[in-house]
Amino acid sequence: MRTTVKSRTRTDGDVMAHGVAGVVGARTGAEAGAGTGADEGAGTDEGAGTDGGAEPVREGADSGGQEAGQDAGAPLAPRARMWPALAAVYRAQLSRARVARIPLLFVATFQSLGIMVLMRGVVDGGAEARAVVAGSSVLVVAFVALNLLAQYFGQLRAGGGLDHYATLPVPAASVVLGAAAAYASFTVPGVVVTAVTGSVLFQLPLGGLWVLVAVVPLAGAALAGLGAALGLLAPRPELATLGGQLGMSAALLLGVLPAGGLPLVVRWARDLLPSTYGVEAFARTFEPHPDWARVVTDLGVCAAVGVLSLAVATRAYRWAATR
Repeated sequence: MRTTVKSRTRTDGDVMAHGVAGVVGARTGAEAGAGTGADEGAGTDEGAGTDGGAEPVREGADSGGQEAGQDAGAPLAPRARMWPALAAVYRAQLSRARVARIPLLFVATFQSLGIMVLMRGVVDGGAEARAVVAGSSVLVVAFVALNLLAQYFGQLRAGGGLDHYATLPVPAASVVLGAAAAYASFTVPGVVVTAVTGSVLFQLPLGGLWVLVAVVPLAGAALAGLGAALGLLAPRPELATLGGQLGMSAALLLGVLPAGGLPLVVRWARDLLPSTYGVEAFARTFEPHPDWARVVTDLGVCAAVGVLSLAVATRAYRWAATR
């Protein structure tokens, strides 16, 4: 039997073969299409896996979502600890200020030496001589830690340099303490030279000079905190420079002159100056029989004032950095 369809002749076997092939192809195509769609949407035996293949995809998706959530909530970088950050800021400030501040250190030392030479013709000895030598020695600290640090932070705020430190993951106290410690470090040679020269010039004993190991850092911290606060709170760098100069002048007049002959109001102002207690502690060591209890008390007051002034400077830094 032969069948003719549209001028094409096929055998029944061919028709049966082609028909079965067409049906199978159609079914296969339908199943393949459905399977592919299912595979793409929910996973097939090969893609997503019905026998354990779908679970890895879901686990990967779940883990990816969890990792994305963790990444979104994680901080960019951990904040540095206080002491490592302080050491890093100290080294950076020390290396930057080493070249520029050494000439100014010589100026501060020569200034104190000149004051002692001038006072030598007026003061013979006694309590006045002890006050002159102690005040001139601490004046070196005041010139660097108070005057220069006020100018530095005033220029740093006016030039936008605080933005650099504000973006670093370091505590605010480490920036203030690091800069203050770096500036105070430059005062050590000048203080030692001034104290030794003054002791020889006024014929004072040299046995108590070891107290400078405590006087320099404590007085330096108190004056540096005050200088940093002046520079950070001043609206313009010119006012910061003016505040530093006035503070150094107060340390000069109230620290070098003996307290016995000053008016009562000036004595009160002298007691408010942070460096006064360092001067008193150092001056007592020149006595024939030093009262070490009062020396320790003066150093304790100087340390307390230093902590307070550095705390004020830290708050001033935060305020200036966020404006």
